[in-house]
Amino acid sequence: MLEIRQIRKNPKKIEELLKRKNPEISLDKILNLDFKKRNILLEVEQKKAEHNLVSKQIPQLKKECRDISTIVYKMRKLSDNIKNLDKELDNLDKQIKEELLSLPNTPNETVIVGKSDIDNKEIRKIGNPTEFNFCTKPHWDLGVNLDILDFERAGKITGPRFSIYKGKGAMLERALTQFMLDTHVFEHGFLEVATPYMVNKESMLGTGQLPKFKDDMFEISNKEYYLVPTAEVPVTNIYRNEILKETELPLCMTAYTPCFRLESGSACRDTRGLIRNHQFDKVEMVIYSKPQNSYENLEKLTGFAENILKKLELPYRVIELCTGDLGFSASKTYDIEVWMPSYNRYVEISSCTNFEDYQARRANIKYKDSNKKHQYIHTLNGSGLAVGRTFAAILENYQNIDGSVDIPKVLIPYMRGISKIIS
Repeated sequence: MLEIRQIRKNPKKIEELLKRKNPEISLDKILNLDFKKRNILLEVEQKKAEHNLVSKQIPQLKKECRDISTIVYKMRKLSDNIKNLDKELDNLDKQIKEELLSLPNTPNETVIVGKSDIDNKEIRKIGNPTEFNFCTKPHWDLGVNLDILDFERAGKITGPRFSIYKGKGAMLERALTQFMLDTHVFEHGFLEVATPYMVNKESMLGTGQLPKFKDDMFEISNKEYYLVPTAEVPVTNIYRNEILKETELPLCMTAYTPCFRLESGSACRDTRGLIRNHQFDKVEMVIYSKPQNSYENLEKLTGFAENILKKLELPYRVIELCTGDLGFSASKTYDIEVWMPSYNRYVEISSCTNFEDYQARRANIKYKDSNKKHQYIHTLNGSGLAVGRTFAAILENYQNIDGSVDIPKVLIPYMRGISKIIS
């Protein structure tokens, strides 16, 4: 969340940065509300000072047998006026908070200025797109033919855009999750946490999913809980309303969760197979960082996600998002895209983002620095990786002419020695 003092101090600069994300953003409303609030606050303080001064004089006037009925009447009217102004201030505070919660984060000034994903910049490409000397199949056909994926019965159980993993497919999906967690914990030094799969409204506000993306979330209305759209939400909120020690930073955590998203705006895009399901598995990485180290940690975080793809020997590229494609809460983001033969293009498999202090302000997460001052931390998160998309990428890039699929070498121990899935 942006801070009203920041906006008040330099409104033109803040608005210019926000317009890099969305040209239609204006700070006029929030500045007018803030101006009105400060004027009323000044008026209230003056009236309270007057009320206190006169109230102190009344006992003396009584001792002097003076008629104080007019003064008492005026003080009652003044008190009622103060109460009404206080109510107006409370209402203005709520309106200002709503406006602040609706504003996106400002992009870091190093982020490329652009309008859409066509303006994103390719940073590096690792490996070449997989070449085949036969007609390849998409992962949804491979999975069904191998009897390791069942979309039809998943649809019967729930509805469209759900899937069932079967047999060696379920085993591969579990192997991927375990491999990712093991790599992040034992090689990258992350603390593994297992969190609830439901979160409350405050948690969703803390990471920026609410109020902006309410229509994309699965809400449990009778409890006002939400199914997690990503482990970023529960993991980032572990230390909500807490103050960490400087020696604890950076605090690096990883977690597996199923993720639940309505994705109401994506009804006609990539809906076949595993790429855009309502429920999918993901291993997430979250870093709590000191502000001065957060961009160094963003590079490390991106490298950790890349390492998973390198170990799986999948071709991929890293993209720096421009301002027009940057997420609501993000200051800077790298997308990692894996090569998908069926699409004949790269498909996002991880986003690694620095939110700077935007989420920390919303969730009130601070640390005590060496001067014993409380400072907001910077939060970062990255997919490490989206399991279903990784599963799909393996099927498509490791397929053989006979319809079988080889298992990446690094996963064979997790598959109890199975090196190939055959029909």
